[in-house]
Amino acid sequence: MGWIVSCVAMVPIVLDAVSKSYGSVRVVEEVSVRIEPGELFFLLGGSGCGKTTILRMIAGFLSVSSGRILFGDEDVTHLSPEKRRCGMVFQSYALWPHMTVEQNIAFGLEVAKVKGPERTRRVGEAMALVRMSEYAQRKPNELSGGQQQRVALARAVAFGPRILLLDEPLSNLDAKLRTEMRTEILTVCKHTGMTAVYVTHDQDEALSMADRMAVMQDGRFEQVGPPRLLYDQPRTRFLATFLGETNLLPAQVSGGSTGGTVATTPVGQLRLRSGVRDGRVILSLRPEAIHIVEGMVPPGMHELRDAICQRSTDLGSVARHSVLCGSMTLEVFEPNPRHGSRVGQLLRLAIDPNQVAVLEDEPSTVTLATAGL
Repeated sequence: MGWIVSCVAMVPIVLDAVSKSYGSVRVVEEVSVRIEPGELFFLLGGSGCGKTTILRMIAGFLSVSSGRILFGDEDVTHLSPEKRRCGMVFQSYALWPHMTVEQNIAFGLEVAKVKGPERTRRVGEAMALVRMSEYAQRKPNELSGGQQQRVALARAVAFGPRILLLDEPLSNLDAKLRTEMRTEILTVCKHTGMTAVYVTHDQDEALSMADRMAVMQDGRFEQVGPPRLLYDQPRTRFLATFLGETNLLPAQVSGGSTGGTVATTPVGQLRLRSGVRDGRVILSLRPEAIHIVEGMVPPGMHELRDAICQRSTDLGSVARHSVLCGSMTLEVFEPNPRHGSRVGQLLRLAIDPNQVAVLEDEPSTVTLATAGL
């Protein structure tokens, strides 16, 4: 594994106002970001949002309509794919069925005219990196889906690319294999130190693996940042509802009598963290951020009383409750439930002001019962 690590030139990727059009249709709209050296950066979004188009422009498979792409200080906007030195891992594995594992990994090195002993060494290191050495002489149809994707990953890193690109590499695997392969890909990326761009529609993959990510909608970056920041502090309704589940509350914010910030909502008054502007806003409140309390309310948390549980669903590790509070229903997650159904119970709810996100959307974009607001 020494050669692969030593050959990696940890370079940043810069997208400078990159756009892509097909005729009059813009599929990517002036996206800009700097991906740091050695960073595992995710492009996350639904079908047709432009994430794979961006990946293919980075690889050189698609031309850029406007803007620039740089690898470090080098402008690669108009370079052909073979001159960019990118390793690519595809959704479909793209392995030669008549070749062994060893031959598949060696194929790119043969095309690059890497000599025999050196080629053998690199292939051996790449197989060891993904724990496939003992399967060197097997054909792809003798491997599981996860093993085939390991081979595809080994092939992508064997020639020492400066950039690793992954196009929904786990979408063909079942849930258990996807979880296992996340660990494999993380291990390879962090061990080699390669700058990597990973395209997916799977929120769990992005949240569990990314150093940073860009959530995309309609060819634009909705928000860019570390996964935890985007989950806890989404700026828009789209992002709040795309990453996990949330309760959206229209609110009227004003400075409280004690100097704090108070939001009047359909579920009652909530205290917010400082720095929230006065006026009409939309609040995002995650179901897991609403706590059912039976004793003392933890210090610093805001209490909502007389919430009536209307529906309970036990999911094993968590119970999901639909709770009528004020004039609207909140979804509440209760971890490690031990009380059975709570239907019909009066509940006391506690909310941490730091877990309430204030969205930038206009309040008119949320149509809920807002009597008194």
